[in-house]
Amino acid sequence: MRTARQPRSLDSVHQPRNLRELRGSGHVHRTVKAEIRANLLARLRAGQPRFPGIVGFDDTVLPHLERALLAGHDLVLLGERGQGKTRLIRTVTGLLDEWTPVVEGCEINDHPYEPSCTRCRRLAREMGEELPVAWKHRDERYGEKLATPDTSVGDLIGDIDPIKIAEGRTLGDPETVHYGLVPRTNRGIFSVNELPDLAERIQVSLLNVLEERDIQVRGYNLRLPLDILLIASANPEDYTNRGRIITPLKDRFGAEIRTHYPRSVEDELELIRQESRADIGAEVPGHLIEVLARFTRLVRESSAVDARSGVSARFSIAAAETAAASAVRRAALTGEEQPVTRVCDLPVVVHSLRGKVEFEVSEEGRELEVLSHLLRRAVAETFRSHLGGMDLAALTDRFAEGNQVESGELVPAGELLRRIGPVTGLAKIMSRLGLEEESPGHAAAALEFALEGLYLMRRLSKDDVDGVTVYRT
Repeated sequence: MRTARQPRSLDSVHQPRNLRELRGSGHVHRTVKAEIRANLLARLRAGQPRFPGIVGFDDTVLPHLERALLAGHDLVLLGERGQGKTRLIRTVTGLLDEWTPVVEGCEINDHPYEPSCTRCRRLAREMGEELPVAWKHRDERYGEKLATPDTSVGDLIGDIDPIKIAEGRTLGDPETVHYGLVPRTNRGIFSVNELPDLAERIQVSLLNVLEERDIQVRGYNLRLPLDILLIASANPEDYTNRGRIITPLKDRFGAEIRTHYPRSVEDELELIRQESRADIGAEVPGHLIEVLARFTRLVRESSAVDARSGVSARFSIAAAETAAASAVRRAALTGEEQPVTRVCDLPVVVHSLRGKVEFEVSEEGRELEVLSHLLRRAVAETFRSHLGGMDLAALTDRFAEGNQVESGELVPAGELLRRIGPVTGLAKIMSRLGLEEESPGHAAAALEFALEGLYLMRRLSKDDVDGVTVYRT
């Protein structure tokens, strides 16, 4: 479940407010990469989490990322969509110092000890030790740009500010420059998402940033040394379909790190629990989250799905949220007080999320059929994992002499339990599924899952008509 970020606070009484106080405090100026390196080493030695919220990368991606950061390398994260590349990049900001001093009012976050822009150097000469100091939180030291075809050099690096010219300043005055996103993230981390989508002539503007560590703005005798960590993300498909990273720029990155989708059901489960919204209003039991995790993995592995496009982690997260919403809708229509998601809420996922999957051309027109089949497989695998080998005769006996049970997405839990009747061993079924709360919603979820599993094991038959499900012998 997502958690809100804690509010930032700064003790203004004890923080230096000018250059004299800053020197007196013993503050030491470090580059961004040295800052990240020192904080990362401290966390490694203390055994503390380095990248909170990142799931499934502990033994694969994160060791490579840590080595790149310790080496002071700019880097590229390469992987299919929805593998958490942007999320991972944003967590790197947690390795910066929580607060850092800047010259007050500086557009490019100059350090008071080493001002570099024309304005700050002028202020340093005029004010000396009284140079005003402000403080920036690490969250404000992160810049990000999604590479799009209309991105310009001015957006990234900077251009002439016509308003400053209109105010009477002369063309050529360095203070008439309007800085782009990269210099405005000076002394921080800058991310370019989907770098291959950036036009090649625009990629050239980043060459100096990565090698000479400075920027040049057209028509100006201006070279600003930048202190920055540049991290880019890219999709392997982009190299052949839409664009590429030009060779000189690729050569300037110190590391290229491959990401991947969760490699185990457990990691997929943790990701769904962590990222899905908790405020929808219905509980999704653990065995159904497992079904959706297995479903996502089966979709990724299916030969009917375009493997180059991938299946985003957002697929499983949205699936859990959609299933929960179905349970909330049932509760609103039937007056159910404590909605719990059941198996009958899963088929809607197929209709809602098929647009998130790119199919092979040969499967055109069969998308719903393919996804429905994979969802049934996921339910069957989860049933075998939890209830396989368990004696469910007490449940199948309810269908003796031609009895049947009618369920469906609009049948409330209490009504479903009434239709099934007392079942010996219900507590054991619920225990096997990890359902500890003995509520009608949880009992109905357990029994309906068992009925669906028995159907998939060919011990019961089932008819689906207009949202109504009938189980019989």
